[in-house]
Amino acid sequence: MSSRENILSRIKQNQPELLPLPDLLVLGTEQYDLVQKFTEILEGIGGKVLQVSDYEEIKKYIIANYPVNARVISTLTEFSENKDWQTADPHSLKDADFLIIKGQFAVAENGAIWLTESEMGQRVAPFITQYLAIVIDKSTILPTMHQAYGQIGMADYGFGVFLAGPSKTADIEQSLVLGAHGARGLVVFLV
Repeated sequence: MSSRENILSRIKQNQPELLPLPDLLVLGTEQYDLVQKFTEILEGIGGKVLQVSDYEEIKKYIIANYPVNARVISTLTEFSENKDWQTADPHSLKDADFLIIKGQFAVAENGAIWLTESEMGQRVAPFITQYLAIVIDKSTILPTMHQAYGQIGMADYGFGVFLAGPSKTADIEQSLVLGAHGARGLVVFLV
């Protein structure tokens, strides 16, 4: 018997007893205000959360806080009639100032929002725009990523991403830089 076979044989003889997997149904059973927790976490990582009653409030916020001549693109007809950008060459989005999209759901424990390419219009859009706004229905906030993965399950989508906060890095001299790899700012509108 070679030393390799000897080692593998001993490992095989000394296997620990198999234990059942833990019950993960207890995750997310804590009782807390999901909107408050989501807001606290997302704002803690650099995002902004605003509770609004309708799309008109969102429009007023955009007009008050972003330049009039900004290139605003959206997959939502309430904000942009022009959908040509969704089928155009992705390089044509290089001057996009503000993207408004709807997220499928959000996760309270980490401030993440689930997006698929159907919400994004183009995969590159949330990462190339200067500022990103995501509209979320408050009732779709889930407590944990465990529930989130259960929600997306085996759904059919070509591309999906959990997005949390604006782009940031602290790799260079441990200085925080916003907008390093994507949007410089993220505002989430909870409807």
